[in-house]
Amino acid sequence: MINGINHITFAITDLERSLDFYVNLLGLRIVGKWDEGAYLLAGNQWIALNVDKERAAEAMGDNTHISFNVLSSDFHRLKEKLESAGVKSFKENSSEGESFYFLDPDGHKLELHYNTLEDRLKWARENNWSSFTLM
Repeated sequence: MINGINHITFAITDLERSLDFYVNLLGLRIVGKWDEGAYLLAGNQWIALNVDKERAAEAMGDNTHISFNVLSSDFHRLKEKLESAGVKSFKENSSEGESFYFLDPDGHKLELHYNTLEDRLKWARENNWSSFTLM
């Protein structure tokens, strides 16, 4: 039985550019590095960056993305930091809580969000999402 997510891997094209983005802009902590990759921590979540020359630097057209949790007190500061650095947004927020949807240098879709699953479930119930059932 699955009991959690072990790690998330991003295929990247330029290690130093990605490290600058994930470490210096987003604030992830680097814990290991080699010629073709690095291991980072987002809180206690393990993120792997692996250079992959086959990676196409374009965002996919669907809504698949990874959402990073931030404290509400840090949300606006980090969003402004990303926007000032020229990070591209890929959609506007239309759900509960504040979110910022953006792309990394290789086109991976990411999000900043600070509410919890419990907040989202409560919002879904209160806003009568069509066919939403709490399990």
